Amino acid sequence: MSKTKSIDDYPLVLRAEDVAEITRVSKRHAYEIMTHSGLLIPMDSKSKRVPRDAFFQWLQQGANQVI
Repeated sequence: MSKTKSIDDYPLVLRAEDVAEITRVSKRHAYEIMTHSGLLIPMDSKSKRVPRDAFFQWLQQGANQVI
């Protein structure tokens, strides 16, 4: 039996794996969500990250930009 995670259980900066787990989508779709959310943190060209609190706030507001 898996325990449901709270927001505070996730790192302050989310990776695609985290976004996929939170939204229950594939990792590939998680990358698309991260790109279109407008929340990406500037990193090197191979890494994509989004701030945890901003991402959860974006989700709670209805994620208007979901593709």
